[in-house]
Amino acid sequence: MAVQVDVIHGRCPACTAACLQLDSDSDSLVFVLCGDTLRGDGGFSEALLRPRSRAPILDSGSTVECLYRLKQSLDRLNLSDIRVFTTPRGQEELLHYQELLFTSVYSFDYKVEQLICPSCRGSTHTDSPGLRAQEDVSRFLQQLPALKGHVRVLKSTLIPECFGHGFSTRTGGVSYIPTLSSLNLFSSSKRRDPRAVVMENKRRLALHAGFHPLPLCFVKVNHANEVWVFGEAEPDSYDSIVSNQTGVVLTAPGADCMPILFADPVKKVIGAAHAGWKGTLMGVAMATVNAMVANFGCQVSDIVVAVGPSVGVCCFMLDREQALDFTKVHPDCVPDPESAKPHVDIRLANRVLLQKGGVLPGNIHDNLVKERPPVTPCTSCHPEDYFSHVRDGLNFGTQVGFLWIKEAAEQTAPTET
Repeated sequence: MAVQVDVIHGRCPACTAACLQLDSDSDSLVFVLCGDTLRGDGGFSEALLRPRSRAPILDSGSTVECLYRLKQSLDRLNLSDIRVFTTPRGQEELLHYQELLFTSVYSFDYKVEQLICPSCRGSTHTDSPGLRAQEDVSRFLQQLPALKGHVRVLKSTLIPECFGHGFSTRTGGVSYIPTLSSLNLFSSSKRRDPRAVVMENKRRLALHAGFHPLPLCFVKVNHANEVWVFGEAEPDSYDSIVSNQTGVVLTAPGADCMPILFADPVKKVIGAAHAGWKGTLMGVAMATVNAMVANFGCQVSDIVVAVGPSVGVCCFMLDREQALDFTKVHPDCVPDPESAKPHVDIRLANRVLLQKGGVLPGNIHDNLVKERPPVTPCTSCHPEDYFSHVRDGLNFGTQVGFLWIKEAAEQTAPTET
């Protein structure tokens, strides 16, 4: 367990030392949250930390920077339980920062004490702690340097310029945990990358790709085949979205599963789907095409499809019973069917199903296409460029495929790659 003693929000040095004495018999690692202002008051001294003489002092210039340093230390030591000694005002403020900078992986136990010592002082802030926390965290994260290089996206030459699109890679973000570094684009309560960090990663992607400040509209993954027609009542979960509206960026996540983008340049209709092995067998790709046809009058022959970074047959295996279901799509989807855990080519399965549904072979850009710049590398084979559940285990990061309908003025503006 870690212990955080909050000095910023009113506790005097003597009361700080008393808190440390109360916890002196435990094996907990103690952090003193004091900020740089209290260092300069002349009353705070490392001597007060006895018997915790090695307690790390979080004395950076702002609350958010102190807490970010605390989180980095916890993550480095793989700690998740934190006891916090603070005041009522301190708890009110720290809870807002906690919501932004931590996830449900971390457990906070607040020990709140009233300020009864004459030397203790209350917070001087009178504004909303929630709004201030959001502004402080956003400002702090925006000034952090990019990790692993600059933001980089893959673009399919098959998708016309009347649409904006791309497939993200893992470089250029601020996530520092090894399996999530650095442009992780999904925050999960079960992982250590918090919402604010992921939001900053999304902001950097949006600026690079040219769709800022449009919102990213993510599919709510269920590993099935339901399609949401944007603008209608939104289901609780779905693996695909279709739309003919400007002003929104359809987004499909992937970390071995395929982010698949669909575009009809004739009707100006788009779609984005998440296709794992279950969704592939359930036909989520053709369900997306069929939704474009049924809801917007698209012709299947006009629809182009780009398949993003995903796990290749080289690295993806299933139990034999599950793998053999793919032989019903095409025998070549399972190159070693006699194996106890056969390899499975989920990208080939999607191509076969799309072509059976009427999508023209030349209108599909995947790993089989050699005459165009590649957009479908194996995520597991390229750890420097892509996140992978197969390779990294449960604490994996997420890249995305994204697509939007450009306004008329956008269609002549250059974008970065």
